[in-house]
Amino acid sequence: MSHTSILAVDVGSTTTKALLIDNSSGEYRLRWRAEAPTTVERPLENVMIGVHNALQRLEALAGRKLLHAGKLVMPPEGDQGVDHFLATSSAGGGLQMVVGGIWQSMTAESAKRAALGAGAIVMDVFSADDDRNPVEKIQRIQELRPDMILLSGGVDGGNTTHVASLAEIVALAKPEPRLGHSYTLPVVFAGNKAARPIIDSFLEDVAMVRHVDNLRPTLEAEVLQPAREQIHELFMEHVMSQAPGYPELLEWCQDVILPTPGSVGRMVNTMGQTQNVNVLAADIGGATTDIFSSVFLDYQRFVPAKDLREMSYFERVQERVFHRSVSANLGMSYSVGNILTEAGIEKIVRWLPFSVDEDELRDWCANKMIRPTTLPQSLWSLMVEQAFAREALRLAFERHMELTVGLKGISIKRTVADLFEQKASGQALFQMRDIEAIVGSGGVLSHAPRRAQALSMLLDSFQPEGVTELFVDSIFMMPQLGILSTINEAAAIEVFMKDCLTFLGTCIAPVGTPRFGPRLATVDIQTAQGQQQVTIESGELTLVPLASEQKVDLWIRPAARVDVGAGPGRAVRTQARTDGFGLILDGRNRPISFPSGEAERCQRVKRWYDALQVYPAIKEGT
Repeated sequence: MSHTSILAVDVGSTTTKALLIDNSSGEYRLRWRAEAPTTVERPLENVMIGVHNALQRLEALAGRKLLHAGKLVMPPEGDQGVDHFLATSSAGGGLQMVVGGIWQSMTAESAKRAALGAGAIVMDVFSADDDRNPVEKIQRIQELRPDMILLSGGVDGGNTTHVASLAEIVALAKPEPRLGHSYTLPVVFAGNKAARPIIDSFLEDVAMVRHVDNLRPTLEAEVLQPAREQIHELFMEHVMSQAPGYPELLEWCQDVILPTPGSVGRMVNTMGQTQNVNVLAADIGGATTDIFSSVFLDYQRFVPAKDLREMSYFERVQERVFHRSVSANLGMSYSVGNILTEAGIEKIVRWLPFSVDEDELRDWCANKMIRPTTLPQSLWSLMVEQAFAREALRLAFERHMELTVGLKGISIKRTVADLFEQKASGQALFQMRDIEAIVGSGGVLSHAPRRAQALSMLLDSFQPEGVTELFVDSIFMMPQLGILSTINEAAAIEVFMKDCLTFLGTCIAPVGTPRFGPRLATVDIQTAQGQQQVTIESGELTLVPLASEQKVDLWIRPAARVDVGAGPGRAVRTQARTDGFGLILDGRNRPISFPSGEAERCQRVKRWYDALQVYPAIKEGT
C-alpha cells in the first residue's frame, strides 16, 4: 500500500467499536466502522472474541481482509491488512483507583486530579484529616478492591510522619486486586521524596511500589504528568494483562492500551491546543458522566517569599490546563435513579412542557434501571429521558467546576494586585464565559433522534455565556482518535473535525439585567447578500438560520450592564460558521429561570422547544 491505514478499536463495557481510517484520497478520513458486543464476562469471558467479531463485520463492509487464521494482518500485504493497530478499553469497569493524601483539600485533591486525568474512576479518597478512623479506612479499601492506589503527601523535604500513616493504612488493609489473584497490587507514591524509604518499608510485602515526582513539591506548585504517565504504564502492564483476553490484544498493539476516558480527554485537549480554543466536553453514559475541560489561562499569580532574604512578587502565568471529572453515579441506565435522588423531581419536571404525575415519573425511572438497554418507544418517554439527561449533565458539570480550582493552601497577599483575577487558593480556574466550544458525546446525545435535541440538551445543561460553538460527537469516535493522536496528531484532528464532530450552531447568550426594557443585545449579521439585524430579548430563545457561506461577520452590541464576553455594555465583533442550525440567540437568564405557575411554565418551555424545533410532534395540551 502506498497510503497509511489505521485500525482503531475501543473495547467498551458493552460494545466493541472498530474504525478503519486511511489517507487513500490524500487526506485522513474515516472509511468504515463496525461494532459487536463486548465479551468480557461469562460465559465467553475473552475480550478478543468481541474484537474478532467487530473486525469480521468491518471486513464485510470494507471488502478488505484484516484477519488471517485469527491473526491481524500487519504490516499490510497488497490490499490486505493495516499499517497500525490501536486500542482503548473501559471493559470490566475501566481503571478503578483509590487515592490518598495528607490533607483532603490539598495533596489528596491533587492526587484525585492526577488519577482522573489518567482516565481512572476514583472510588474513594482518604486522608489524614478526613472524618473516618483508621479502622474504617482499612475496611473501605478492603471492600473496594481497587486496581491501583495513588498516594501523595508532604512537600519535598517536609515532615514524613503523616505520609507514614497513609502507608500504614494501606499495609494493614492488604487490598486484593479486583482482576486476577496472581499479581501484587500496584501503588504509585507521588509525595515527599524523603518519605520513599518509609513507604517501601511499610509496603514492600503487600504492594508493588513505584515512585514518581511529587505532585506538590511545594505548596505553590502542582506536577501531575509524571504520576499520570506511571498510572498509564502500570495500567497496561499489570492491570489490563490480568483481564481475560488482554494479553493477546496487547500483542497486537504497537502502542499502549489507553483507558477510554483518558483517551477521550487526550482528544479534547488536542482539540483545544490545535484549534486554539477553550473547550468543554461531556461524555454521558449508562453508569457515569465524564466532563472534560481544556482551557488556556492568562493571569497573575502571587508567589510568596520563601524566607526573609527574598521578596514576594506576582508573576504572569500563561498555560493550558486540562481537567477531567467523573460522576460515577450519574448515568442514563444503571445510575438513572441517582439522577432522580440528587436532582429531585422538581428539577427534572421543569424541562417537560406538560404536567406529569410524580409516581409515573418514578415508575419510568425504576423500569429504566431494571431494563437499562431499552430505548424510548414514545415521544413522552423520549422527552422524560432527555429531561433526566439535562440534569445529569448539569450535576456533573457542577462537580467539575468544584474540581477545577486553583491550588488550595496558598497564602495570597491582599494588595492592589487583587484587581487582577486570582487563580489560586481554591478559586475557579475558568468561568462559563471563557468557554468557546462545547462538545457533547454519549448515546443520549450522539444518537438523539434529532440533532436539535442534542443542541437543546447542551444549551439547557451547560447554559453557555457569551459566544459559544456547539458540537456533538456523531458516532462516538473520540476514544480511538485520542489514542491516534499519540502517533499522528494531524491525522487525529483531521478525522475529528471532518468525520467525528457534527457542528450544531453558534450560541450568543448575553448575561446581565438591562437597565431599560427587555432587549439584551442587538446583533448585526453581515452576509454576502447584505446585512440583517436581530435582537435578543430577555427570557426568549430564538433561532436565526444562516445562508450557506463559509463564515458570516457578527457585530454584537449589548445593552448597558449586559455582558456578551467583553465586559458589561461592550460590543463584540466575531464570526460565525453557517453550517449547522445557525445562530441561537439565548436570552434566558443565567441560571435559567422558570415561571412559578405550572401552566405558564409548560407554555414557556414549549416555546423554547418550538424555537429550535426540538420536538415538532408536540401538540397543544399534550
